[in-house]
Amino acid sequence: MRTMQTRKENRVKNSTLSPRWLAVALASLGMAAPALAQEDPIKVGILHSLSGTMAISESTLKDTVEMLIEQQNEQGGLLGRQLEAVVVDPASNWPLFAERARELLEQKEVDVIFGNWTSVSRKAVLPVVEELNGLLFYPVQYEGEESSQNVFYTGAAPNQQAIPAVNYLHDQVGVERWVLAGTDYVYPRTTNRILEAYLKEEYGVADEDIMVNYTPFGHSDWQNIVSEINRFGSEGKKTAVVSTINGDANVPFYRELSNQGIDAADIPVVAFSVGEQELSGIDTGPLVGHLAAWNYFMSVDNDDNYDFIDAWIEHTGDEESVTNDPMEAHYIGFNMWAEAVRKAGTTEVDAVKDAIIGVTVPNLTGGYAAMMPNHHITKPVLIGEIQDNGQFDVVWQTPSTVAGDAWSDYLPGSRDLIADWRKPMACGNFNVAEGTCGGSTAAEEAEAALAE
Repeated sequence: MRTMQTRKENRVKNSTLSPRWLAVALASLGMAAPALAQEDPIKVGILHSLSGTMAISESTLKDTVEMLIEQQNEQGGLLGRQLEAVVVDPASNWPLFAERARELLEQKEVDVIFGNWTSVSRKAVLPVVEELNGLLFYPVQYEGEESSQNVFYTGAAPNQQAIPAVNYLHDQVGVERWVLAGTDYVYPRTTNRILEAYLKEEYGVADEDIMVNYTPFGHSDWQNIVSEINRFGSEGKKTAVVSTINGDANVPFYRELSNQGIDAADIPVVAFSVGEQELSGIDTGPLVGHLAAWNYFMSVDNDDNYDFIDAWIEHTGDEESVTNDPMEAHYIGFNMWAEAVRKAGTTEVDAVKDAIIGVTVPNLTGGYAAMMPNHHITKPVLIGEIQDNGQFDVVWQTPSTVAGDAWSDYLPGSRDLIADWRKPMACGNFNVAEGTCGGSTAAEEAEAALAE
């Protein structure tokens, strides 16, 4: 990795004058600074948990958006205006996410929100951003079955993470029995419904070869559950765990696997919510050889990725800082939003929503991400093997990027639905078989899901 001195030299070489330094330079020549430099800042809301069970994952995303804002301001801001971060802490409390989102939009009057991790928190926020016509950029893998005109989904849909991971385990590892283990909320439950249907339809997996288990957030006593997984995997068929366990419950889960002598050669675990951030600061010895499916890993060999890592280390002041997939999703989402603002010539919400469709920006794996009409983006899919240094060795990846599906092809109520927010369709749940747009909004569907 390059030295801090090299990073600073490159930053000086590549940077442009900020409005503050431009004003100083013009003043020395007896000239006035442009009036645009005096306009109110563009307010960027940050809605991530800084306390509670999800802080282990979300606090880093708050810092990421702040870094991106600083970088944008160093380049002159947007539309001649500086950006201002407005940070709130919903504290891993799902109803509080809705309150904090309303605060950001009504009281703080932010122009855009970057935030949320869990789907239950996103669904709590959905009615608020739709009611108040806000913009939310959501950076985390999720279960699909949703498309809102006010939300841009820069994390993976199931066809960009869960299904490719299952394909890898079946085709490359020879897995025949499946443990679907998740935290008890909407993302794991919906994702596992999709995976159950997919395994049965595509591979003919029998009911008795699928074990499903859910635990609450922050769950710590894994002894009995891991014993059951061990028993399930000892009946003559190659078994794997597909994990949608979220937050700090992952640490005791992997520890208990090790305590019971289960390693990756016996029963591999492929995780959808364990990345570099979750592995930092813990003993990764028991996790070596287990897998994770993401769209980005810090270990990717790419110049844009190295620049991002260097900037992150400089921002944190910690040479041991790590990057991860949701950070890259915020990087992509932030740059897409900024490009849409430039394209529209305004931060006005409806203009930005129209301008962002088709916007393409670099990702950090050497390719490009495009915003699709369904408000999902194109992403590569990578399978990484956990190493003893807390990094991932990429063992498989898709040959090209994959466009995110808002609606699953494997659920009866969804297979005929598409989302397309371009006019004149402008519909998030258009039924291609019937030629009609569904009557309910994403917010109404979210409220129904939360009530289940």
